[in-house]
Order: sequence, then structure tokens, then C-alpha cells
Amino acid sequence: MSGQRKPTEWRFALVALLLALLIVRLPNERPGFTDAYYHYNAAVRLAQGDGFVDDYLWTYISAPDGLPARSHLYWMPGTSLLAALGMLVFGVSFGAAQVSLWLCLWGGALLTYHLALAETSKTRHAWAAGLVVLFGGFFGRMWGTTDTFAPYLFFGGVALWLMQRAVRADRWQSWLLAGLFSGAGHLIRSDGLLLLLTGLCVLALLQRWSSVPNAAALLGGYLVVMGPWFAFNYATLGALLPVGGTQAIWYTTYDDLFNFPPAANPQRFFAGGLDLLFTSRAEAFITNLQTLLFVQGLLILFPLMLVGAWARRAERAWWPVFIFAIGLHAAFTFVFPFPGMRGGLFHGAAALMPFWAALAFDGLDRAVEWVARRRRHWRASSAQQVFTAGAVLLVMGFSVLLMAQRRVPADTPVYFEALTEVIPAGSRVMRNDIAELYFFTGIGGVVLPNEPYNVVEELVKRYEIDFVLIEYPNVPRPLYRTPAPEAWQLIPLSFEGVELYDTRRLAP
Repeated sequence: MSGQRKPTEWRFALVALLLALLIVRLPNERPGFTDAYYHYNAAVRLAQGDGFVDDYLWTYISAPDGLPARSHLYWMPGTSLLAALGMLVFGVSFGAAQVSLWLCLWGGALLTYHLALAETSKTRHAWAAGLVVLFGGFFGRMWGTTDTFAPYLFFGGVALWLMQRAVRADRWQSWLLAGLFSGAGHLIRSDGLLLLLTGLCVLALLQRWSSVPNAAALLGGYLVVMGPWFAFNYATLGALLPVGGTQAIWYTTYDDLFNFPPAANPQRFFAGGLDLLFTSRAEAFITNLQTLLFVQGLLILFPLMLVGAWARRAERAWWPVFIFAIGLHAAFTFVFPFPGMRGGLFHGAAALMPFWAALAFDGLDRAVEWVARRRRHWRASSAQQVFTAGAVLLVMGFSVLLMAQRRVPADTPVYFEALTEVIPAGSRVMRNDIAELYFFTGIGGVVLPNEPYNVVEELVKRYEIDFVLIEYPNVPRPLYRTPAPEAWQLIPLSFEGVELYDTRRLAP
């Protein structure tokens, strides 16, 4: 049996390698949103030998008093480190940054193929699940951008798979490996800490005599990866991790991420009573349920995922996957609802996609067999093949359509070229998306705060900002359609809804 599988496995590996390259490269020729700009910009500084340094602030959480600043005070550094590795080998470019993303997507597809094949011994399932993860539906256009999607797919997915193996084998070496990949997952995403907690929870539930040494191995592997980052943070910040991100528990709106000072706290949250507690969590529950149905389950695969999961409800080896899934959804619904609704759950669910795909096609076969037992004219084997092919083609078609519609070309928009003509090099700018401005122009600065103009003026002086750029409709609510201070000099621009102010006379 093993000998018969090998040619098919090699064929899938080669096909997946090529498809992963196309899926990573073609839809994304540069970053396309704030997260991706930030990770890429930081990777460039790392590749150039500048270290963990930012020339701008995209949030005021844990912000220093001046620029330049320590990088990765909010997001974890894993994606930037992986992108920087590609640049060290192939030179500084977005294509070089995508090399690690390509390999992570390929690794995620191979993991999915192996999972599905190991669960059912059917190459049809393995190919189908692998292709679904490769094309990804809503994930497809994200695999190739410098964000956590592809890295978390691989490192988070492998961590959970290694926990499955560790539960079956009950060997400390397996738990050590699971700890290493859990640490890598945490280095990529803050919610990667759930990987470690999942492993510890599984070991506690197993109630084996070996749980203590296995837990030590898991924690030891985790610290091998995360220990240096903890040490670096402690040396530069005086803490193992920046703690500002935990303020998200007390956000009253997502825009609180851009408050100055970042003062989200229980007193402010409960100032209006308990209404916000219930309404925010209820809204997050509905939004995250939609993410589960349409993004993770791609609607047509969701009920089949449930069938496959139900069939394995008593299998201890699947506890890591189920516990992590429940913990992830609970955290982004009840603890961090606003980040969860704005993409946190979408990002974190990447680690679950290999398992959902493997379960879905096993669930499809089980559902067809159930119907076939009640409809004698059905040929179960033929129906399974037809429905499998149909599901894969639907996912592939939908994915390609999204990639084509939201393709990010390499060219620099005329808007940024015009800005460089009026903003001198070396200036500092305050703007809604400062990471994007830095990517296109190399000009740093700070983000527009979710505050009125008197606070803006305070920040202009603190960070020696030379220009303030207001771009409607992407303006914080306290500033929306509010006249700028009279002391600011308006610089004429030929772009509708754009106001550029010279604030150099306010600088100390």
C-alpha cells in the first residue's frame, strides 16, 4: 500500500509546489493593507541590518516618546523574520519576501494531504483537501501577502498535527516537537499562545502518569523558540511581552486601537453599565459565526466538516484540534470581540484549515453513504467522486475569482508620487495609514489618532511631525469634517477629499 501511494504523493507534492508559487505570486505583487505593509517594512529593516526598528507608529499602544521606535510592540515578529530571510538570500524585494510564504503554503498543502490520507486512506480525499487549502476560498488571495496567514497555516497547523501524533504515541520527543512549533506559532501570532495552552490542556485531560514529563517537554520546546524573544523584550522593554495589546479586552469600539493615550480600561468600559458587554459580545458572536460558516467552512463544506468532526468526537487524538478551535473562537468572541470581528479570527483560523478540509471530505463520503442507504438507485462510490470533484471545482473557481477581483499590482499609485513632490524627504507625516505611506515613499511619522485636534497638536509637537494628511472618508470620527487649527498651512493638492497641512511651525 505504501509503495502504491508514493507516486501519487510525489505528484501532489510537485503540483502543489507549482500551484503554491502561482497562488502566492500572481494575486499579490506588493502588500495591499496595513498589516502587510507593516510586516514587510519591518522585514526590510531586518534584512538591511537595522534590527527591530520602525520609523513610524501605526498605533499608540506601548508607544515611546519619540522616533525611531522599537518595532513589533503590537504584532509578533515571526512574519517579518521569515520575509527577511528571503531578502537576505535573494535581495530586498517583495518577491524575495514571498519565498517563505510560498514554502509555508506548500508545507500547509502537504500537511493537509497527509492528514486526509492518514484519516481515510483515500487519495481522492487527500488531493481534494490539499487543493481546497491551496486555493483557500477567502484565504486564497491572502496566502501570498506579507501577513500571518501562510506562516500560521504551516506552523500552527503542524503544531496541532504534532500534538495529535503525541497523543497517539505518548512520547516526550513528540511533545517536544509540538512545543517547538507551538513556539513558532506564538512568534507569528499573539493568539499562538493558545497552541501551548491547548497542549497543556490536552495533557491534563489525558491524566496519564507521563503527562508531567510530557508537559515539561512541550514547555521546553516552546521556550527554545520564544525564549530569545522574551529575553529581547525584557532587555529593551522591561517585560517579557508588550502588554498593551491586552487592552483590547476593554475596547468600546475597534477605533480605540488608535486612542491617545491608549486608555482602554474596565472603568471606561463599564461607564454606561452592562449594555456594551452584552451587545459587543453578541455582535462578535454573529460576525464570528459567519466567519466560521463562510470563510472557514466555505458554506458548502461546513456541514460536511461537522459530520467528519462528529465521527471523531470520541478520538483523543482530535482533542488538540477541537480544543484549539473552541478556544480560538471563544477568545475572539468573548474576550477580544472587536479585534476578532475585524480579522483576528480570520487570521487565527488559518491554522485550522488543513483539519477542516480533511474532515470535510470524509464527511462528504459519510453523508453520501447515509443517503445511498435510503436511496437504492444511488451508486455511492460514483456519487462520492462526483460530489468531491464538484466541491473542489467550486472552491477553486470562487478562489480564482476573488484573486482576480482583488489583485494587488506592483505599480506605485500616482497619488503617492504626487505626495513625494510636495513632502520633502526625511519629513515626518501624520496619516491614517502611515505604514502604507512609508512603503511607497520611505516617509515615516505617526498615525492619525482617534482624538480631537487639540490632541493631534500635542502629538505633532511630541513626535516633531512636519505634515498632517487628512484623507476623506478615512478620517477618525473626532476629526471628521472638523476644521483644522488656523495655524496650520493648507497645501493645495489636486486630489478630491485630501487635505495636506504644513505643521512645521508647531514643531519644538
